[in-house]
Amino acid sequence: MHDVVVAGGGPVGMAAALHAHRAGLDVVVHEPRTGPIDKACGEGLMPGAVAELADLGVHPHGRPISGIHYLDGTGPGATARFTAGPGRGVRRTVLHDALAAEVAARGIEVHPHPVQSVEDAGDHLLVDGRPTRYLVAADGLHSPVRRLVGLDATAPGRRRFGLRCHVRQAPWTPYVEVHWSHRAEAYVTPVDDHLVGVAVLGDAGARFEDLLSDFPLLQERLTGPSTRVMGAGPLRQRVSARSRGRVLLVGDAAGYVDALTGEGIALGLGQARAAVACVAAGRPDRYDPWARRLGRRHELLTHLLLRATAHPPVRRQLVPAATRLPWLFGAAVNQLARPVGRPA
Repeated sequence: MHDVVVAGGGPVGMAAALHAHRAGLDVVVHEPRTGPIDKACGEGLMPGAVAELADLGVHPHGRPISGIHYLDGTGPGATARFTAGPGRGVRRTVLHDALAAEVAARGIEVHPHPVQSVEDAGDHLLVDGRPTRYLVAADGLHSPVRRLVGLDATAPGRRRFGLRCHVRQAPWTPYVEVHWSHRAEAYVTPVDDHLVGVAVLGDAGARFEDLLSDFPLLQERLTGPSTRVMGAGPLRQRVSARSRGRVLLVGDAAGYVDALTGEGIALGLGQARAAVACVAAGRPDRYDPWARRLGRRHELLTHLLLRATAHPPVRRQLVPAATRLPWLFGAAVNQLARPVGRPA
């Protein structure tokens, strides 16, 4: 009998496996995809995420990020520097390889098939017919495990999607640039010495090229050849709870608001740490309230920003307001950038 099965071999799933191994638990990862797994995301690691990875002995190659710079094409914009140390722009495939190398070095098994059935057997689970004490689900936005155990909930509101490509050119800034238009945001992240990631968030049905045309200043700066566009969404995902019995949800599988504030990896890594701590203590019931506390500031700020910017007058004034009130903008950014808390 395994102590822990981790469903999903993305960054958060592999982090959960590493935490479990460190805690002396017998752990196996189920991941059907092979090779470095790519995903449409902003690829900017907040300082909190960099610290979580370093704690696991993982130091992915990338470009230092000094903070966040908001632009709307009408002026210099607003800049907030990270006070908890630099973040890092990292290609998703590079992050995956760095974590996978650590998983392999620890001798953690990775089974090349998904979790397809979960049965509660009282003092253990049957995962695909095999006994295990706990299941940690890190299988993404559209988590099959979340659906299998009945933790899906309806997600009302806007259906936003993320679209991302890379442009082969030297980065022009040490910041993550967030360009705002009347209907979308573009995130520009330096991820290597000669590679820039461009991610656009917009409503369902919008094409990457059409949304990018909203940002003439950004288009002028993008001078190199681009890669193919990848997409993800809808981003809004709700859960009725983050755990049920011996099944614990982490990362995107545990619910998602929006990529607007860019803290997804940091929060997911914190949830992975918390879930394993609860499993190691034999108290899976403690995880759901712990996970709620971990995500409170992220979800609150993301909800507020998302709702406010849904109104065109507010959206038009966001960057000018951040420029006029740099202390407030900096405080909000650094609330999201600081390491995820460790409740007692």
